[in-house]
Amino acid sequence: MGESRQSLNLNSLLAAVEAAPPVAAADVLAGALAEAIDAREVSFLIADFSGQSLIRLGHAGGKGRLQGKETAERVPLVGTPHGRALAVQAVEVIDEDGGARLFAPVTSRGEAVGVLELLLDDFPAKQTVADVAQAAHFLAYVVIANRRYTDLFEWGQRSVPLSLAAEIQHRLLPGAFTCEAGQFTLAAWLQPAGEIGGDTFDFSLDRDALHLSMTDAMGHTMDAALLATVLVGGLRNARRRGVELAEQARLANDALAEQAGESQFVTGLLVRIDLLRATAEIVNAGHPPPLRIRAGEVDQLDLEADPPFGVRLGRAYRVQSLPLQVGDRLIFVTDGMLERDAALMNIGAILTASIDMHPREAVQDLTRAVLKVSGGQLRDDATALCLDWHGGPPRDRDASSGANR
Repeated sequence: MGESRQSLNLNSLLAAVEAAPPVAAADVLAGALAEAIDAREVSFLIADFSGQSLIRLGHAGGKGRLQGKETAERVPLVGTPHGRALAVQAVEVIDEDGGARLFAPVTSRGEAVGVLELLLDDFPAKQTVADVAQAAHFLAYVVIANRRYTDLFEWGQRSVPLSLAAEIQHRLLPGAFTCEAGQFTLAAWLQPAGEIGGDTFDFSLDRDALHLSMTDAMGHTMDAALLATVLVGGLRNARRRGVELAEQARLANDALAEQAGESQFVTGLLVRIDLLRATAEIVNAGHPPPLRIRAGEVDQLDLEADPPFGVRLGRAYRVQSLPLQVGDRLIFVTDGMLERDAALMNIGAILTASIDMHPREAVQDLTRAVLKVSGGQLRDDATALCLDWHGGPPRDRDASSGANR
């Protein structure tokens, strides 16, 4: 068996990455890893916006899309070692010509950034696999930090060009679609329609509270994107003032009502989970209520609905309380997951079948089902957010290489 020729020195690796330009940061890490374990090939594949594939980034030669010297080659997720590595969050090792090809999940707090792929001349020892797992986890932080300074990673993720409305909608989403913590795990996914329908989701974690929101602006394309922009901005501004949930809803509603035209509105769910009391406070502004899976049973929560945001200036919103039990799974969706073609599928059966999946996999499984029943052409945005409640006191998560064990 081959052994690591030298162990990874993360301090020197960090210094080299920090010295490199943002566009070369991943290349520098790949080069250092290749030297440390004598890898013949090292490449980074970033998760694209479709959720169905990875994009192998390269430059100065390669397959796929081109932008100057940059290359972006699409690799499917389903049925591939890349997809298995992300699903199980462990290094996948495959024999190849007397050596081995390794696929390591590039993950931070459960957010699947991509996959690190390497080709070795010898089958790896356990320490080599551990080094690769550590380097892949480190690469997640490299990408997250450096994508603030360059469009390279964003360009790579765009296997399909975004319209201007889609560009605006994308900027409204949080920087990560997954978050793992000691008391909960959450993940969300938005599948845009051909004409953007104005869906958004958001989350933020405080020391003692988790904030969530899901919104759906009426209309399509630019009108919906602009309504969503005002409301999401209003919700974030109110949340960051530190006011209570009812006041957050009122302030955001008034901000939208002052800008919205006649018959323009946004439905939404606004949620604050008290991590100490294990209770969710929810404002329902004309939105489909959440679904709850408890003890294997799927139920729609009985929440009363107030009018959508933006209908009337000065509107007050009710806060409804929902106690949480250990093992609860909450699913928040927009009407694109329930109406039109999606009404033909049995969402309860799909959610029950995916109960053992990580929320990251569960929301994408639900999205694939909607796409299938719609023939791949959505007539409205389809958005889902899945929250698993683990319960207990606030605590550190049980994590390894960027994901929960």
